[in-house]
Amino acid sequence: MTEVQSTAPTEGRETWTSNRGFILAAVGSAVGLGNIWRFPGVAYEGGGGAFLVPYLIALVTAGIPILFLDYAVGHRFRAAAPLAFRRMWRKAEALGWFQTAILFVIATYYAVIIAWSLSYFYFSFGTTWGDDSAGFFVGEYLKVGDPGVSTQLVGGVAWPLLAVWGAIIVILALGVAKGVEKLNVIGLPLLVLGFSALVIKALTLPGASDGLNALFSPDWSALSDLNVWIAAYSQIFFSMSIAFGIMISYASFQRRKANMTSSGLVVGFANSSFEILAGIGVFSTLGFLAHQQNVAVGDLEGITGPTLSFITFPAVISEMPGSALFGALFFGSLAIAGFTSLISLVLGVSVALQEKFGLSRTTAAVTVGVTCAIVSFALFSTTTGLIALDTVDQFANNIGIVVSAIAMCVITVWLARTIEMLRTHLSMVSTFKVGKWWIPVIGVYAPVFLGVMLIQKVYDLISEGYEGYPTWYVGVFGWGTVALLVVLAIGFTAIPWRGRDDASFRAWPEIDSAAPVTGGVR
Repeated sequence: MTEVQSTAPTEGRETWTSNRGFILAAVGSAVGLGNIWRFPGVAYEGGGGAFLVPYLIALVTAGIPILFLDYAVGHRFRAAAPLAFRRMWRKAEALGWFQTAILFVIATYYAVIIAWSLSYFYFSFGTTWGDDSAGFFVGEYLKVGDPGVSTQLVGGVAWPLLAVWGAIIVILALGVAKGVEKLNVIGLPLLVLGFSALVIKALTLPGASDGLNALFSPDWSALSDLNVWIAAYSQIFFSMSIAFGIMISYASFQRRKANMTSSGLVVGFANSSFEILAGIGVFSTLGFLAHQQNVAVGDLEGITGPTLSFITFPAVISEMPGSALFGALFFGSLAIAGFTSLISLVLGVSVALQEKFGLSRTTAAVTVGVTCAIVSFALFSTTTGLIALDTVDQFANNIGIVVSAIAMCVITVWLARTIEMLRTHLSMVSTFKVGKWWIPVIGVYAPVFLGVMLIQKVYDLISEGYEGYPTWYVGVFGWGTVALLVVLAIGFTAIPWRGRDDASFRAWPEIDSAAPVTGGVR
C-alpha cells in the first residue's frame, strides 16, 4: 500500500463540524426507543444478570465489527448507501437501495411512536389516562379496531405527527452541521440528564430494590439456551443502527482525516451503557409497581415494547408522588430518543435521493418528508394503525435488517472482495488499528449467526403466523413489507443516475488494492 497523503483531497460535501458532533449524532441515532422499552425486558427474560454475558460478547463480536464495516464503507466512498456501495462494487448498488427502503419504511411508523410520546408528555400533567391505562391507550386514545385497513384518522395521533414531520423537514433542510448536528448536540445531553433524573427518582421508590434484584439476579442456566444468545445478538444488532445505511451516511459526512474506529468504540459502549441505565430505571419503577400491588415483579405484565411505555408506565405514574414530573421526564425522554433516531433514518433516504437524482438538499428534504408523512398518516395514524405498526415493524426489523446485514457481509468479503481494503482504510485513518481478526468475523462468524437468526424467525412466522392476526393480514402487511423492500431496491437500481458525476471521484487514502474500484460512476 502507499503512504497516507499529507493532505486529503478537497470536496464540496458537507461535514460534521467536529468529531464530537459526529459522535453525538451517531450516539443519538443508536440510542432510541428500543434502548428504553426493549432491552430491560429482553435482559430480564434472558437470564437477568447472566444475560450480560452473551450481550457483551455480541457487542464485541458483531455490534462493533459491523459498525466498523458501516464506517469504512461510508467514510471511504463518501456517499449514502446506494452510491457508496456502487463506488465500492457496481453490482452492490441494489443492496444500498434495499437499505434505503428499510430506512423509509421504519421512518414512516417510527414517527408515529414519537407522536404517541408527545401526546403522553402532555397527558402526564393531568394523568389523563385515569385508572385504566390499558383501556385508555387502546380505546380512548388510539381507538384500536380489528386488523384491516381503516381510513379513520385518530386526531390525538395526527396532530403531533404533523408537528414531528414538520420539524424533520426543517432540520433536514438546514443540513448536516446546522440541522442534524445541532439537534443532537442539544438533544442528547437533554436526554441523558432527563433520563438520569428519572432513574435517580426511581431508585428512591419503595420496592425499587426488588425490581433491581429481579433484573440483575443471574440465572446461569439461561446461557445454555440458544434463544437467549439470539436475543442478545438481536438486541445489540437492532439497537446500534447498523447494517441498514444509517451509519454509512453518517460516516460519509466525517472529514477525510477522522479517527473512525475510536469513535466507533465510543458509540458502541455509550449505546450499551445507556441500555443498562434504562434497565435500572425501568426495573426500579416496576419494582415500585409490584410493591404497590403486593405481587412479585415476575407477575407483572407488559414489561417490554409499547405496552411497557404506554400502559405499564402510566399505571406506575398514577400511583407515585410527583407523578406529573416523573411522567414528563419519561415521555420527554422517549420523544427525544425517538427524534434523534428518526432524523438519522430520514437523512439516509434524503441523501440517497439527492445523489441519485441531483436534487438540492431542500428539495430532497421536502420530497422525502412529505412522502413519509403521507404514508404515516394513511397507515399508522388510523384506528388500525397500532396493529399495522406492530406487523410492519416485526418484518422490517427481524427479516429486512437481518437480510441486509448478511448480504453486506457476504458482498464485502466474498463477492466484491473489498474487506482487506476497507480494513486497511480504517487502520490508516484511525489510532485503533483493525487487525486481521476482523475479516473472519465479518466474513464467517457474523453471517452464519445472523443466518441462524433469520432461518429461525422465518420458520416461526411461517409456521405460527404473527400475534394471531389473520393470515391475509400478515401476508399483506408483513410479507408484503419484505416484498416492497425488494421491489424498491430493484426499481431504484434500474433508474439511470442523473446526479453526481463520479468520473473524478478518488478514494482517500490511496491503497494499491483499491485501484479497481475507484473508477467513475454514471
